Amino acid sequence: MGKIFERLYNGILKENPTFVLILGMCPTLAVTTSAINGLGMGLTTMVVLILSNMLISMLRKIIPDGVRIPAFIVVIASFVTVVELLLEGYLPSLYKSLGLYIPLIVVNCIILGRAEAYASKNNVILSLFDGLGMGLGFTIALTLIGSIRELLGTGAVFGYRVLPAAYEPLTIFILAPGAFFVLAFLIAIMNAINIKRGKPTGKGGNCDQLCAECSNRSCAGRNLLVTKEDK
Repeated sequence: MGKIFERLYNGILKENPTFVLILGMCPTLAVTTSAINGLGMGLTTMVVLILSNMLISMLRKIIPDGVRIPAFIVVIASFVTVVELLLEGYLPSLYKSLGLYIPLIVVNCIILGRAEAYASKNNVILSLFDGLGMGLGFTIALTLIGSIRELLGTGAVFGYRVLPAAYEPLTIFILAPGAFFVLAFLIAIMNAINIKRGKPTGKGGNCDQLCAECSNRSCAGRNLLVTKEDK
């Protein structure tokens, strides 16, 4: 159970794909003009993420290493097609709002990244909860961004009026620049919280270890520290 909760916590907070890893920026910036769009895109991506993680985990010992990336993409594309057809049939308004960004889930680096980094190396149950955690983190992030943009840009959230009628909407927040402003503001808050909790240690990185003692050679913060020490 500990590992299951770790996967959920990891995806929602510690390695939130939007606010910490800064992944999936294309849909994050493009479709979050309203809370319902953000929620819809987040849930759609989460379903694909969970299903693809599970199937790739099941097939991890069968797929040859040389073709694993093309195989992962085929699996992801299959689930995206199924989800797209279901949305078109049962939620046509949401399907129309999300438009091209539904098929573009195939190339979302969050899904392919979790397939390569986690699902291809772990069992089905842990892969399922890894997908669930990352999906929830992505959904929460997109819904939050969409809610703030909709609130400031129209005075409503999920279509319900929140601010008084006298409020003058800030139209910029439902345009492209508004997405950057809100995203930057929320990332700054996340970084401030992590700094207050003592998360960033050494010269970089967002983990619990000192960079000098870190064994992760791919960590940018550790590599920066080693380079400076070598000089």
